Amino acid sequence: MSVHLRATGTSLLVALCEGPQGRRTPVVVHWGADLGALDGDAVAAIVAARTVPVRQSALDDVRRLGVLPESSSGFTGTPAVEGLRTPAGDTWDPRWSRWQLSGRHDGTTTGGDLQLLAVDPECGLEVVVDLQLTVEGVVRMRSAVRNTADGDFALGALRSVLPVGSVAVETLDLTGRWARERSPQRHPFHHGAWVRAGRHGRTGHDATLVMVAGSAGFSFRQGTVWGVHLGWSGDSVHYAERTAEGEAVLGAGELLGPGEVVLRTGEAYTSPWMHGSWSDRGLDSMSARFHALQRRVHSAHPASRTPRKVLVNTWEAVYFDHDLERLTALADAAAEVGAERFVLDDGWFLGRRDDTAGLGDWTVDPAVWPQGLHPLVDHVHGLGMDFGLWVEPEMVNVDSDLARAHPEWLLRGREDLPPEWRHQQVLDLQQEEAFAHVRDALLALLDEYDIAFLKWDHNRDIVDAAHLGRPAVHGQTLAVYALLDELREAHPGLEIETCASGGGRVDLGVLARTDRVWPSDTIDALERQQVQRWTALLLPPEVLGAHVGSPVAHTTGRVLPLDFRAATALLGHFGIEWDLTRAGAHERDRLARWVRLHQRLRPLVARGTLVRGDHPDPSLLVTGVVSPDHGEAVFVLAAVASSTTQTPLPVALPGLRHDVTYDVRRVGPGAEAADPDSWLATGLRLPGVVLDVVGVRVPAVLPDTAVVLHCTAAG
Repeated sequence: MSVHLRATGTSLLVALCEGPQGRRTPVVVHWGADLGALDGDAVAAIVAARTVPVRQSALDDVRRLGVLPESSSGFTGTPAVEGLRTPAGDTWDPRWSRWQLSGRHDGTTTGGDLQLLAVDPECGLEVVVDLQLTVEGVVRMRSAVRNTADGDFALGALRSVLPVGSVAVETLDLTGRWARERSPQRHPFHHGAWVRAGRHGRTGHDATLVMVAGSAGFSFRQGTVWGVHLGWSGDSVHYAERTAEGEAVLGAGELLGPGEVVLRTGEAYTSPWMHGSWSDRGLDSMSARFHALQRRVHSAHPASRTPRKVLVNTWEAVYFDHDLERLTALADAAAEVGAERFVLDDGWFLGRRDDTAGLGDWTVDPAVWPQGLHPLVDHVHGLGMDFGLWVEPEMVNVDSDLARAHPEWLLRGREDLPPEWRHQQVLDLQQEEAFAHVRDALLALLDEYDIAFLKWDHNRDIVDAAHLGRPAVHGQTLAVYALLDELREAHPGLEIETCASGGGRVDLGVLARTDRVWPSDTIDALERQQVQRWTALLLPPEVLGAHVGSPVAHTTGRVLPLDFRAATALLGHFGIEWDLTRAGAHERDRLARWVRLHQRLRPLVARGTLVRGDHPDPSLLVTGVVSPDHGEAVFVLAAVASSTTQTPLPVALPGLRHDVTYDVRRVGPGAEAADPDSWLATGLRLPGVVLDVVGVRVPAVLPDTAVVLHCTAAG
């Protein structure tokens, strides 16, 4: 028996194959290029062609890489399932049998669902594997293990695994730190496992985001690649593994602590979804599948049905210095430059004059706000903007009324509290009373004030944490998901940003419940060029919060020109984090022009295909968005260093249709100052094949400057 799912140039072929000791086991025979329509004979021939004969000094039976690789069947790589029965049973290493396949697919190219069921009577376990191929060509995989025997089963791991093609000889993943997230690193795909484990209690600033394997020298626009991402906001592991026997796989799973998940009789554990995307046209096409899936998922939320509003956030403008007069003046300046949302950051609640106190006391501080937030909210609404608010519901300061009243609600692994991080501890949301307290406090705020947006922060790793004597990250993550779900159910139109001291919680688990990501606490535009470029490996550009900061960057002290800062934010969810009351009239006028340009382009950003050019000069980063009908595109050419050549190399504008002729012109503030002897002053008309393959020359641009090009199909 076999199932062949097809969608958007992708095939996922699963077949029941003869395995060791005559057991039939499901095998992912192929994940990659569309194989076209296949009948049963063709599938049998493919399976036969992929069957490796028995070798010397090896198992006497044919070796198969099943959908759940098993150590007990001779697989020498990382097994999919690990655990131990307590008290000890006769066996501990699962060997699945009696596989059943069922699912929904119509034989066309719209994808489908596949469910695989098996048992291990000796281990006393059942497993259900869900495999999906979405209409966008993304594979989604998860498994559920149920304990069917007497006694407990301590689950150590439940991983999802997908094979990659033999051309995959390099790997790419991302690392980073606070204020410098998403830094790429590449390695040869050697024998053994390249493992990226995250033990932060959240996704982490160094999270790999996507684990990629691909052909030699793959890039944004070239090469064959496979990539996987685990949609989970707690501890996790991603890995690329090649065995000496010849298997090559990508895998991922929740990273469970000892005894963190113990299944009593009848209980089950379901792993997070692993998402996989494939492309034979480089990383951009792999990313495009991920982006299309997320856009479809998010389209069900009301916030996605309107343009993403330009916002002003108060943090780097006022920090903790909250004063109604100062903030209303900032709101006036925000409205003047065209902002549509005003977000009040940290410092508004009880006792919060700095970061050492107040977390957990989610009531408005009457000492600062004697009339509550109403005067500010009313003023913001009177200016035609909506209102947003910063919260950090999972955290608590020891110096807070909440911690003094309920010290037992603080998450800890021993009698002493865990080490502090930004002077804060974690609230144990697995305790029903603590969960209800936070939920009710947030609902009270949302009920009293017309709040359209929450900036939801998470400013520390979770360390030395236990609940009922066991590791607590798994349960804490599920509790946070439940809290977000309940708030969204009560306030369906509410938009939420996921922020974790910047980009410390960026994954599709939290993105299923939020609308926007804060990629990094640095809004130094030079740093942000790379952070946003690589965060978009997984996420579409319109969900990436991209702000114009002050002339002197808060995190680096670097001084950058306004046009470069604004151009860096142009192709994201545009925002401003700058004390505009201190900006001159000329600066505010120029910023307003950038805001208007973004508002004109944001429908394109929200629905277009992101492209990232493979320019040979690393000093120039090419980023663009091309409309679905290829009739319009915008490109930002950002000079992040001095050019390696005296005369700039031609710049290809990728993603345009080769058989369409385009009018190309420079747009944005500064366009009017283009050299009159350059085509940038007058524009040009060229076929897409020339723009994409041959490219155009732009005059030498200074470091920390950018050129924005707008392309439209010639009428």
